[in-house]
Amino acid sequence: MTKGDMTTMTDKTETIRVLIVDDEERFREATKGMLERRGFTVTAVGDGLQAVDAVRANSFDVVVLDIKMPIMDGHAALAEIRKLQPALPVIMLTGHGTPQSMVSGLQGGVFDFLNKPCELELLTRTLRAAAARGGKPVSQEEALVHHVMVPLSSFSSIRRDRSVSDAVAVLLAAFSRPDNTPTVAESMHRSMLVMDEKGGVVGLLSMSEIMHGLQPAYMRAPIDTPMQNSIHLAPMRYRGLFTIMARDLHRISVEELMSDAPPVIDAKETLMAAVNMMQETGIRRCLVMDMGKPVGVIREHDLFFELSRILKIRGE
Repeated sequence: MTKGDMTTMTDKTETIRVLIVDDEERFREATKGMLERRGFTVTAVGDGLQAVDAVRANSFDVVVLDIKMPIMDGHAALAEIRKLQPALPVIMLTGHGTPQSMVSGLQGGVFDFLNKPCELELLTRTLRAAAARGGKPVSQEEALVHHVMVPLSSFSSIRRDRSVSDAVAVLLAAFSRPDNTPTVAESMHRSMLVMDEKGGVVGLLSMSEIMHGLQPAYMRAPIDTPMQNSIHLAPMRYRGLFTIMARDLHRISVEELMSDAPPVIDAKETLMAAVNMMQETGIRRCLVMDMGKPVGVIREHDLFFELSRILKIRGE
């Protein structure tokens, strides 16, 4: 076998067969030409009906499907393609898309969405990833809330009828766990869950709230009348006050200082639902519930770490 034969065989083995479906002829033909120069085998058609006929008559590794087209739009074409080849990877172009269009596409098993027009490098990477993974849609790959949450057992907790001095001891013990790195301790143990007598989560107690408990009672009292609002209450600063107030924390119950329990989210919800809830409430963590029972906490930086993981994968 000559070197030329080996090259031909390698090229043939690695060729990815792509069907491009778009009603804009200039975009369709330009994309076809650029992909062919990158080694792809490309068929290009102008509407959904032609796409369905092409899938019925030929074998493709990936379909690139525009959403808004005459005769048969992308969603209708996707449904017909799924009937013919359920595992065929489909990438949808969302130049005319809306969030609802993306939801419909995810439910139909779309591998990924790309804005139109898209960079050629991004398109080629996505085509290769779709062909390599055999059409597994992004909706099946994406983690759910319970996949990225921190289990409830990993958080410190205390009953609401215990004293704040007890809470300090619980947090200190959490920082001293042998398996903690400084980062884990810093991110997970700056607050604790407050439980009721039945094990339900009724609030949060943070270091900031414990510091609030160090202030004299008159400084902690809410200002709720115009007269109180007009009086400036200067904090005492004399040496020794910190020690006196710290020793008095055993007189204050956790319930007096705790904040409200975080909003709840179902364990099987999507990560985007968690993002939306945090943005709407301004709270950076949600209590995760499964079958009516608390099972974990998902925090803003849990979502951030998942975001960084996805970006790393997409950048490969």
